[in-house]
Amino acid sequence: MLFGYRGGECMKVVVNEDMCEGHRKCEAAAPEVFEVGDDDISRVTVDEVTEELAPKVERAIRLCPRQAIAWAQ
Repeated sequence: MLFGYRGGECMKVVVNEDMCEGHRKCEAAAPEVFEVGDDDISRVTVDEVTEELAPKVERAIRLCPRQAIAWAQ
């Protein structure tokens, strides 16, 4: 079971913009979910993460050098 899933429900993922340094590792891991803007800040481009995209988001969370990405509480 993935950390971001509770009872099979889709979850939201968030980026702490104050911590993000625009390394683009999240965008490389899950381009369907993250986009780094011209300001070098990553943003989530979906409202909810589907079950199919969750493993990519988990990878993005692990790869973030600043630990700026997390499942929403």
